[in-house]
Amino acid sequence: MIFIVGCVAGIIIWGGFHTFMEYTNTLEFCTSCHEMRDTVYQEYKKSTHYKNPSGVRATCSDCHVPKDWSAKLVRKVKATNELYHKILGSIDTPEKFEAKRLELAELVWAEMQANNSRECRNCHGYDAMHFENQSRRAAKKMRAGLDEGKTCIECHKFLVHKRPRDYEDDD
Repeated sequence: MIFIVGCVAGIIIWGGFHTFMEYTNTLEFCTSCHEMRDTVYQEYKKSTHYKNPSGVRATCSDCHVPKDWSAKLVRKVKATNELYHKILGSIDTPEKFEAKRLELAELVWAEMQANNSRECRNCHGYDAMHFENQSRRAAKKMRAGLDEGKTCIECHKFLVHKRPRDYEDDD
């Protein structure tokens, strides 16, 4: 009997944990605080990841949370630091957010560089690209990036979010 109760309790706890973890991947959750809703969400709504000819929409978690369960769990643990700073009020005004924008962006870029833009590659793959349907300049740059082993974020830092005011382009 204790075994059965333990199994049922384990299933309920695991189910609750998994459900909450998936809830934290929703657009509604990501934009539930004003820091995100009033800044990066507004930028995202102007991007092709939000609205495009194909009608496919990538949400915050598609770009910022790995699909693989173990990598996703690691990302969620790292996100507790974001909650800590939410409580501290580190970016609770537009001015504070803009002052930290470059630092925050650099953390994301470093993570994407380290994992070979894993989240980008969940949807985008060189083998699925029609280079002949791209502009001549885009196709040339994409092929060069492929040949050089570049990762997506090296060229596409400002695809969705605006350039931080203190950012200095080194290339």
